[in-house]
Amino acid sequence: MANDIWSVADLLRGDYKRHEYGQVILPFTLMRRLDAVMAPTRQAVRDRNATLDVQNKQRLLEIAAKLPFYNTSEQDFTTIAADATNVAKNLRDYINGFSANVREILARFDLDNEITRLASAKILYQVLGKFAAMRDLEKLTNHDMGYVFEHLIRKFAEDSNETAGEHFTPREVIELMVNLLIAPDADTVAGEGQVINILDPACGTGGMLTAAEDHIKSINPKAEVYLFGQEINAESWAVCQSDMLMSNHRGDIHFGNSFSDDGFAARKFDYMLANPPFGVEWKKVKDFVENEAQLGHAGRFGAGMPRINDGSFLFLQHMISKMEPVEGKGARLAIVFNGSPLFTGAAESGESKIRQWILENDLLEGIVALPDQLFYNTGISTYFWILSNRKAKQLRGKVILLDARDQWEKMRKSLGDKRKRISDAQIKRITELYVDAVAVAADPAHPDHAKVKVFSTRDFGYHRITVERPLKLRFEITDDTLAALGTTKSLAKWDGRDALLEALRGLAGTVWWTKREAANTLHKTVADAGALWPSTAALQKPFWGAISVPDPEGEVQKTKDGAVLPDPDLRDYENIPLDEDIDAYFIREVIPHVPDAWIDHDKTKVGYEIPFTRHFYVYTPPRPLAEIDAELRDLEAQIQGLLREVTK
Repeated sequence: MANDIWSVADLLRGDYKRHEYGQVILPFTLMRRLDAVMAPTRQAVRDRNATLDVQNKQRLLEIAAKLPFYNTSEQDFTTIAADATNVAKNLRDYINGFSANVREILARFDLDNEITRLASAKILYQVLGKFAAMRDLEKLTNHDMGYVFEHLIRKFAEDSNETAGEHFTPREVIELMVNLLIAPDADTVAGEGQVINILDPACGTGGMLTAAEDHIKSINPKAEVYLFGQEINAESWAVCQSDMLMSNHRGDIHFGNSFSDDGFAARKFDYMLANPPFGVEWKKVKDFVENEAQLGHAGRFGAGMPRINDGSFLFLQHMISKMEPVEGKGARLAIVFNGSPLFTGAAESGESKIRQWILENDLLEGIVALPDQLFYNTGISTYFWILSNRKAKQLRGKVILLDARDQWEKMRKSLGDKRKRISDAQIKRITELYVDAVAVAADPAHPDHAKVKVFSTRDFGYHRITVERPLKLRFEITDDTLAALGTTKSLAKWDGRDALLEALRGLAGTVWWTKREAANTLHKTVADAGALWPSTAALQKPFWGAISVPDPEGEVQKTKDGAVLPDPDLRDYENIPLDEDIDAYFIREVIPHVPDAWIDHDKTKVGYEIPFTRHFYVYTPPRPLAEIDAELRDLEAQIQGLLREVTK
């Protein structure tokens, strides 16, 4: 079906650029789908509309349509396609006949301008005829129609070089994500009288929301599920909203930027899930975000501000702010990230502070590493972060790390950058491993023990200490020294520079091992030559800087009050686990190598990072040299044999 729809592109080629195909194909697919679904009750709606002489007909016509939308026009795709002369006029009449909720959806496509453009190119009739000829659209389930729309959107995203992961999340990835989100709550979800609110603040075409609802309904068919989403891309929002209408989902899909136009400012949610775009900057909403950040935790971004070129942690903070309070039912959320949020940002940077706040408040339940090449627009590795404000007792103060990077099977045919998929059996295995993580991590005999690790939240914190070493210098006059003095800007403006340089030329090749010795000789030489000494601090600093040379055997430099000066070129840093004694670590790990080092405690910072791959790294020893040599000799022999054949 998706390929059949995509074939319309053959008609658009030449009049439209490839990245513009979606402006036509998506709204026409949407209208044709609605047209097919309305067919059984179309005449009943027209008849009912003709008998009504009231201002507000909406509810009565919805009853006649047996749908939450309708169309009162005398036109449909069949009649429009039968009149080539009036196709634009009849199509506009058909669009205007839709109920207000559908007209709002179609307005996001700027459809009137597209009709004018298609008519001007003299291809409107052919395009509409192509869609009118399509059959069985009404027979597709909403889930299958979601596949069709998302397949089309993926193709448009590829053609317009969309940001990785911005539009489309593969269905098996969504299924795994929903499983991990809800599996620990299966018993609760199965209970009587469940009313569950779900949010996706970057919902795209709504695939995650509907998958979450399907999963909950499979556990408890009587559960009342309300779906809430927000989407900034007009076309994706329109597709999502139409799906919600056709399947009569309860809830609301808000159009707008989740950061600057929070569509659910007053609401809290039981479950949240999202696949926000990877590494997308938030410069456009910078002022709004920073103003809200000034509210601290009374706003949504009180934990910290990430770099301007990656809004991933803004999405996460936005979701955390909407968690149902633990005093009520509490909440769980899952979000897809690339590797950057795990470790980007040094100690006390915005990202580090956000990680620190999440971990110190015991919100992070687990991180699951996924295989690479899972997504259509990017081959990078991705991770699920799962957070909860009502963690199970055995997980309080702990974090699960689950390595599922080897849980994949090769696809028969690649789709964009997607070359791997996760099978149903692998989804089941990963879910079970996550639910039983504590037991698996504690059992060395378990076959998957190496894939699961459980850490304390404080294990990811560290003190970043600054290790200083003394500045040791020797002092000398050389040709390079004199050249440096001659080009120093601060000395260039000083009237005594030329005389000073001339006085010092006779000392070329002289080395002093203490500053006092150097100063005594230099003072006398300059005075004997009748030159001026650079007596101000602004002149002395570049003067001594030019004639001093770092030397391990040189004199230790000190301030006037006797404090040892640090050498900035030898400055180093150490990350010490948060619960380890700093001084004990320093004495054990640093002093044996650099006995004269010390810690500048005023510069000590606290940082948090989650070095996932380091915890699962397995050392692979290099091959024996004899084996490599044998292989090289074999290859050389093969090459010689090939060369002999060529030269015969």
